[in-house]
Amino acid sequence: MSNPSPSVYGGQAVIEGVMFAGKHVHVTAVRRKDRQITFLEVPKKPTPVLNAIKKIPFVRGIIGIVESAAKGSQHLTYSAEAYAEDEAGPEEAAKPKEKERWNLTMILGVAVVGILSFVVGKLIFTLVPAFVEDLIFSQAFENKIMHNLLEGGIKIVLLLVYLWFISQTPLIKRLFQYHGAEHKVISAYEAGSELTVDAVQKFSRLHYRCGSSFIIFTVIVGVIVYSFFSWDSMAERIIQRIILLPVVLGVSYEVLRWTNALRDVPVLKWLGAPGLWLQLLTTKEPNDDQVAVSIASFNRMRELDSEIAAPRVTLAKQA
Repeated sequence: MSNPSPSVYGGQAVIEGVMFAGKHVHVTAVRRKDRQITFLEVPKKPTPVLNAIKKIPFVRGIIGIVESAAKGSQHLTYSAEAYAEDEAGPEEAAKPKEKERWNLTMILGVAVVGILSFVVGKLIFTLVPAFVEDLIFSQAFENKIMHNLLEGGIKIVLLLVYLWFISQTPLIKRLFQYHGAEHKVISAYEAGSELTVDAVQKFSRLHYRCGSSFIIFTVIVGVIVYSFFSWDSMAERIIQRIILLPVVLGVSYEVLRWTNALRDVPVLKWLGAPGLWLQLLTTKEPNDDQVAVSIASFNRMRELDSEIAAPRVTLAKQA
């Protein structure tokens, strides 16, 4: 059965599972050691102010990034705790212990950690390449555009080396497999395909609307944005990068949306190619069990979305 205008959904790989974000709820499905699938279901709280801001071009990207970092950390923590519990062994698991609840304090704590981790990571990948480029090429020439291009090249090299290095660990490799499973499910849904393991496995693990694509676009957009500004010292260059970071993030988000909208247009679809190439590192081909977990998460998210939306539709009709 075809679905000509499917809703736009996003997701995230977690440890031994996948999280999907719906209109009204975030759902994570995790494969436990006993082969069972458990779920974390977190309804979205209505935030009219944020919803209004997220409609503003260039600003909505920054809000969405911060929100995703906060939510993603909560679900990643859930999966990490489930993994640690499974790895603890029967003796440790048998010990009495208090069950932690996702109370307001804990959620806020995890959200802050997630946002800070994102900000710190982004600053490192923004500032370190500038330091390295200045150290090597500061006396080589005066052309600022060339310095920006070299800075961008160093940033890409560091990013690729970092991603390749962490992908060699078994845990991260499996995380990247779940990332591929998440993409396959979204692609299958958007194509109107049946969401079975066999059907979903036929789709690509690469997707235009991916956070990995966003990362590479921040590098490209950064080179362009920085070229409009000059600096006279390394300190000025660093301060400039920090001040312009929100601009780079906001523009990169719009570029990501634009390339996704053009992905079916011949020639223009190649605008999204750099992001897809990076996904060759950040995704791996999933096995059938991993795809099954991704499907379970997606189906549960859509089921809860429908249940939460139903009373709102009824109230609207009565009004």
